[in-house]
Amino acid sequence: MKVGLIFGTRPEAIKMAPVYHTLKEYGIDTKIIATAQHREMLDQVLKLFEISPYYDLNVMTHRQTLPELTKNLIDKIDKIMKNENFDYILVQGDTTSTFVGALISFYYKIPVGHIEAGLRTDNIYNPFPEEMNRRLTSVISSLHFPPTKISKNNLLKEGISEENIFITGNTVIDALLWVIDKNKDKIEEILKKYNLLDKKYILMTMHRRENWGDPMKNVMQAIKEFLSKNKDIYLVFPVHLNPAVREIVFPELEKLENAILIDPLEYLEFTAIMSGAYFIMTDSGGIQEEAPALGKPTLVLRETTERPEAIEAGTAKLIGTNKENVLKYINKLSFDNDYYSKMSKAKNPFGDGKASMRIAKILLKEPVEEFNI
Repeated sequence: MKVGLIFGTRPEAIKMAPVYHTLKEYGIDTKIIATAQHREMLDQVLKLFEISPYYDLNVMTHRQTLPELTKNLIDKIDKIMKNENFDYILVQGDTTSTFVGALISFYYKIPVGHIEAGLRTDNIYNPFPEEMNRRLTSVISSLHFPPTKISKNNLLKEGISEENIFITGNTVIDALLWVIDKNKDKIEEILKKYNLLDKKYILMTMHRRENWGDPMKNVMQAIKEFLSKNKDIYLVFPVHLNPAVREIVFPELEKLENAILIDPLEYLEFTAIMSGAYFIMTDSGGIQEEAPALGKPTLVLRETTERPEAIEAGTAKLIGTNKENVLKYINKLSFDNDYYSKMSKAKNPFGDGKASMRIAKILLKEPVEEFNI
């Protein structure tokens, strides 16, 4: 059996890395097609997980539009499919690389397996373009690997046959547990490096396209007000390299002594800092899944989330980007011990570290028990 894995962003690489290693362990001929949609951040993850792409498409260009990215991906993936004879193509999540990879595979009549299938917000413009990417990928895919029952039910509602749906849990939990287990001795060293060992700090990420402009500015103003009044609480913010993000974040926060603004971190360093954070603020999808595995409450800086399991389990709170609301919940998590304790002790609904094994067995048509919480 020959399987191709298509991915191009750092979050995709993190979630696909354990799948790659597990498929190899099961004796499956596996080739990685890295689109390199996010060049620098992708390379960090490939190095950490000891992965070398068989194909590196290197499609990243400065301020590339979505139509330009789509065109470049179509041209380059098409050339590969002409020369390969894959039994399956696996794609992950909701990026443009995911959708285009599935589309070109369909043109060559190669069955597509969609990892992290079935996530929905029911608003095609939020998140944009991710919500449409994953919907279109679901239509194309032959095998669907939703992480939870909710995501499976979303697929059933859209007419996907139940016999092609397999609840696996999320591979990001596999990756997170692997990294922590392999690097226990380095976690404290990293916290020392950033002078965080004895600090109470909030970890923050924010980069989504729909938050560019006023939504992000509102959040930064709330953060600025909170940090100005609470000098003993710190913010650690690895700021995305996109100018649309940096041009808002730095003017608002760079003069605050307790705002630690740094460049995007390698995954190991980010995991270490996440493990030491008091709580997390993010508009990222993957962090909503990882944080509960570490007992970290999460404030979601979005109007919608395709991960309602986190909200229902109580590990995360959807707070949007309104300044006053953001400020309210930063204060609540920082100073309301009962509220904090309830969120931090809620069970992780996203996985048990065995998702990659389930995917390998399904491809090999071996019996496997679905993830269930």
